[in-house]
Amino acid sequence: MPHTLWTLLVAVVAAVVTALAVGLVVTPRMEARKKRVGEVHTARDAFGATMLRILSVCSLLQKFERPAADDPDWTPVMRERLTGERARWWQQLDEATAWLLDNAATYAGSWPNARIIQFAIDYATHARLVVLSEREEDTKVELLLALTMPVQRQFFGWPWSRARHHFADHRAFDETIAHISGEPSNS
Repeated sequence: MPHTLWTLLVAVVAAVVTALAVGLVVTPRMEARKKRVGEVHTARDAFGATMLRILSVCSLLQKFERPAADDPDWTPVMRERLTGERARWWQQLDEATAWLLDNAATYAGSWPNARIIQFAIDYATHARLVVLSEREEDTKVELLLALTMPVQRQFFGWPWSRARHHFADHRAFDETIAHISGEPSNS
């Protein structure tokens, strides 16, 4: 009987000490880590959503081009409405690329590899420069699509697709950056 009582007492003391240690040391660290991991995923989700917005707005701008001034199928009211929509879409592109550049440290820094971090920062920088440039609107849209497609696939595509297109995406991205850098900004 005294051995059983002693065993129970040791078990209770061990359980209390373990519970206190976990409650005082482990749980706060896990809660802090949970918050940081949540912030990282939120930043990555915002990065992905911003790239999808750029892709969708560029697609809209390509699909709904300005009608010619002498096109009889377009009334002045419809011309004005389309012009307003296109201006709104360009405002969305401006806001999206500004967000990318302003928040690059938050989302790019969430990846562990320096090469991936630089890839995200290069994308944000060049996308913003394209929007700010004095290029024709059609050229801006083409360049934004050429920049965004490979980056979007490398960060958010399926692992099979990322691996399969890794070298082609990086090459296409580098070629687009070379095209942007080599071309006068007021073409």
